[in-house]
Formats: sequence, structure tokens, C-alpha cells
Amino acid sequence: MKTDFLKKLGLKKVNNGTSTGLKSTNSKVLFKSFSPVDGSYIGSASVTTKKEYDKTVKTAQKAFEKWRLMPAPARGEIVRQYGNELRTHKESLGKLVSYEMGKSLQEGYGEVQEMIDICDFAVGLSRQLYGLSMHSERPMHRMYEQWHPLGIVGIISAFNFPVAVWSWNAMIAMVCGDVCIWKPSEKTPLSAIACQNILQKVLKANNVPEGVSCIINGDATAGQYLTEDKRIPLVSATGSTRMGKAVAATVGARLGKSLLELGGNNAIIVTPKADMKLVLTGGVFGAVGTAGQRCTSTRRMIIHESIYDTVKKKLATAYKQIKIGNPLDPKMHMGPLIDRDAVENYLSALIKIREQGGNFLVSGGSIKNKKGGCYVKPAIAEVTPDMDIVQTETFAPILYLMKYKTLDQAIKIQNNVPQGLSSAIMTDSLKEAELFLSVAGSDCGIANVNIGTSGAEIGGAFGGEKETGGGRESGSDSWKAYMRRQTNTLNYSKTVPLAQGIKFDL
Repeated sequence: MKTDFLKKLGLKKVNNGTSTGLKSTNSKVLFKSFSPVDGSYIGSASVTTKKEYDKTVKTAQKAFEKWRLMPAPARGEIVRQYGNELRTHKESLGKLVSYEMGKSLQEGYGEVQEMIDICDFAVGLSRQLYGLSMHSERPMHRMYEQWHPLGIVGIISAFNFPVAVWSWNAMIAMVCGDVCIWKPSEKTPLSAIACQNILQKVLKANNVPEGVSCIINGDATAGQYLTEDKRIPLVSATGSTRMGKAVAATVGARLGKSLLELGGNNAIIVTPKADMKLVLTGGVFGAVGTAGQRCTSTRRMIIHESIYDTVKKKLATAYKQIKIGNPLDPKMHMGPLIDRDAVENYLSALIKIREQGGNFLVSGGSIKNKKGGCYVKPAIAEVTPDMDIVQTETFAPILYLMKYKTLDQAIKIQNNVPQGLSSAIMTDSLKEAELFLSVAGSDCGIANVNIGTSGAEIGGAFGGEKETGGGRESGSDSWKAYMRRQTNTLNYSKTVPLAQGIKFDL
């Protein structure tokens, strides 16, 4: 396995994982990154100690004092340059993401492209951080609102999108005038350090304080540093619902702000008026893309009883064509799961499906003769909506099939899970599409028509409801989460008229 891309990204066998990523560390504790592709050791990252963390926060605080005073378009220029650097390093960084995480090479490149896209979005946003003006009830007064940066934004990201989700937060936060401390997943530390190395070069070239972007490494303990720290006004966390509840409780206890993007249990409703080509393309990619390790992966397919047998036969045929193997090979559709624990969770879910009465259309299972030991086959199971296993999210390529009679019933089935991230309907009927998108339709943060549940454009706000956490990242007006709102009243008269006609003469 050639790993020339590691050198191009400035990575060594042992990489600093604290502060800005440029300074050496005295930490003796290291954790190793192994590729799920072939089990090979890629490199190590140092674990951030509490002392190093405190130093990092002070560095970020000092940087914020200068960064917030730069005009927003000037901050946007820094982000623009970073986007250009990502274009230069797209191939190398995309390969690293694919090799360290296990997603297909095309998806690795796609993730870096998302970073480039959010940089472009943020550059435009830097000139559009609009407030509002309101009419005052008092004469010769002007009332308006404006937005100010919060300070330090803590970002906790997950292994499945080791770089893109950080950029969704960091690039928006940076143009808003915030500085960031990033705690990446301990399963994909090198991808994060590579992004940090690239960004630090841009900051240094522009004489911008290096503390504008900092990184800390470690397990849940490093994440707790951020969630418990009163100096961190906002913590954005992506991961499991269990993790999100812990973050929300800890940050909420100190009256801080949290932005949560958590689990999904996403469904596609297939009506008799669906285009079958769209169903197969959107459904199969949604279920097996990233080996089912997306929060937007398609977990459930709710199919009208009149076409149920037809759809399931076509799905079974399509699954026979899925190529599983080294994700750096462009011919492969699906790579490995992230690690052996993920494989065990997947196999455990298959057992539970059988125990609860599910019937396998495609049996799935592990592939033991593959290097790395993390490769599995995708599974399709026929189930009923009330089964316990269907109510939970298994981060693996398992697709559940179930029947419905009426569209109202299908929507109820779709909504009747604790999660509320992404959803889709496949139909050529305008009435069916509009019902699905109406207030009586999908209860998810994302609702699509004739595309699958996975994938999202950076121009729209990304996130979901219920146990998905309610947070919104990336596009639209998600930038407001990274700023504090201030209402201003300016009196240009020679008196102080009080509201509601109150008299108070001196």
C-alpha cells in the first residue's frame, strides 16, 4: 500500500496533537491510528493533557482578541485562501480520509470537496452577516439588532466524516469572528492533523494568530475538557445520541450553548408512482455508502404493498453487484467498517433481527478473508415497524424493508422512531410529494423528494429533530448559532422618553 499522500500532508509517524498543531509537545501518551482498510499502522498522535489543554485555551483566547476586530470580509479572505489550499491538497487529503476512515475513494474526495464548498459559502457569508432595523415607538430613536462573535467554539467531530463536519462548523465560525478548538475522533486523528497543518500555513502566511484554530486529541476525556469549560461558550458536537445527551447535560449545567447533530434512523417511502431507477439508485447508495456509517444512511425502506415484491427483488439483484474491498480502488463501492467493535455491533444486530422475527432477503455477515478484519457484507431484512431493533440506529449497512397500505400510514411509520434527521419519498405524484413535505408529513430536519436520504448540499441547514439533537450546521442562517444577538436603541433627541408613556421628571 503506497502512502505517499502522508508526506504531502506533512504527517509523520508520530504527530503532535495539541495546541495549534505546530509546536512540539511534552506529552508521553500516544494513541495509534490503524487503517481499517488493511490493518496497517498509519501513525500516532499525542494525547492532550489537561495542562496542555489549558495552554491551548489561553492561546485561543488571546487570538480571539485580535481576530474579532478584523472586518468580516478580511476573515473571509483567510477562509478563501484555505479553500484554495484544499483544492491543491484534495487528492492527498481525500486518500488519507479514505485510508484512515475506510470510505470509498470517491467519497474521500467528495468529503474534501465539501470542505472546499463550505469555504466558498463562508467567503460570501462574510459580507452578509445581516442584522435588522425596527421602528421604535419613541420619537427620534433608532432601534436595530446586530450580531457579535461568541468567542471560542469547541468542535467535537465523529469518525465517519473526519474532516468535512469540522469545516462546516469552523469555516462559518471563523468568518463570524470566533476562534475554534477542535477535538476530532480518536479513530481518525491524522486526517484532522493534516487539515490543521494546511490551515496553519495559511494563518502564518497572513500573520494571523495561530490560536484562531487549535486542535486537541484524545478520547472522551478531551471532549469533557471542552464541555465542562466555562470559557467555551458554544460546543458543537456530532456523534451518537448517547454522547449528545451527555454533552447537552454538561454544557447546559453551566448555561452554555450546545449545537448537536446526532443519530439518524432515516427512511425512504416508496409509492406505486415511484420511478424505480431512482428508488434503486437512491436506496442502494443510501444504505451501503460509507458502509452504512453515515448519520443520513438509509436504514428503512417503507414500500407500498402493491409493489413490495417487485422492489425487494430488484434490491436483491442490485446488492449482488456491490463490490466490496479496498476503498482506494475506484472500482469498489463499499469499504470496511471503522474497527472491530463496529463489526461486532453489526453482527450483534443481525442476531437481534433474527431473534425478533425478521426475515433476511440478503443475509449479510462478516468477510473474514479480507485484510484488516473490518469488512462486512450489506444486509437486507424484512421486518415490521414495531420491532425494537428497527427503532434503534445500527451504524452499519443494514436496510429494513416494511410494507404500508396508505400514504398516511407510511408517514406515521416513518415518523414513529426517536430520531428525526433525514427522510425521503419516491413518487411522481405532486400530491404525494406535497403531503410528505407538509406539516402533516415528515417530522425530520431534512425531507427529500426523489433523492435518497444521504448527502446534503452545504447551502442548506443540516440537522434534525427529536433525538437527532435539533442543531443546524452549514448553510442557510446556521451562522446565527455561532454569534450572539444584540438589540441596540439609539436616541438622537434631547429628551429621554420612556416606554409606555411613563413620566419620570428630574
